[in-house]
Amino acid sequence: MRRALLLLLLAGCSKAPPGPGAAPSSNPPLPSAAGAAPSAAVSPRATDRFPTAHGELSVVPLEHASILFQWHGESIYVDPTASAVSDPALPRADVVFVTDIHPDHLDPAGLERVRKSTTRVVGPQAVADKTHVDVVMSGGDTRQIADVVATAVPMYNLKRGPAAGQVYHDKGRGDGYELAFDALHVYVSGDTECTPEMKALEKIDVAFVCMNLPYTMPPDEAAECVAAFKPSVLFPYHYRGSDLGVLDAKLAGTGVEIRKRDWYPAKP
Repeated sequence: MRRALLLLLLAGCSKAPPGPGAAPSSNPPLPSAAGAAPSAAVSPRATDRFPTAHGELSVVPLEHASILFQWHGESIYVDPTASAVSDPALPRADVVFVTDIHPDHLDPAGLERVRKSTTRVVGPQAVADKTHVDVVMSGGDTRQIADVVATAVPMYNLKRGPAAGQVYHDKGRGDGYELAFDALHVYVSGDTECTPEMKALEKIDVAFVCMNLPYTMPPDEAAECVAAFKPSVLFPYHYRGSDLGVLDAKLAGTGVEIRKRDWYPAKP
């Protein structure tokens, strides 16, 4: 009897946890940051936390297009600029995703501030032509980067540009990203208009969608895209000078929860 019990205990302990891409049977509701217990490993600037099979995903809005995700002991940045990561308390990066070559997305000084010897930088070929990139991705590519499964989503302008026949962001130059933290799917749009690829996204839990002129799209067009793929939670970002109140009216009744955070903190 004692031997049988010991064997049962050993069998239970030998089971490995599910891998980063493994999906639990269902996702719990997505809570807000209010009342969430802080973690010593998470930046005190985190505003929102989302449950996954491997612990909470913490969201740290930094500035404009710069985001820090902390999950499973890893710090994952999107478009870190020097201004956005000037706080010395911010952690070094395990992974950095760069969306485009414009300076509010690709900033060598920002990359240097968060880089460590093991940091993996991910970006499109246009970014790799300007700085060191460890993993080059283009629209539609899916790769496992550390513990995150990343898919590059095309980001580009349909009509807006500096002159007739030109656009600010050519198709194929930059990447948005869909990031799978276990079964929690997060979409970061990068600089884009309301493209067919964005409208066709499926099963997105959390979306960060840009909305400012002249380089991307206004809030009403962003709302059109968001209403098409219906993320559970929307974070407007990259919105400098835009009227976010438009989102409330346009997305009323869609079931999308809008979380407005301060991406433009006052500088000391």
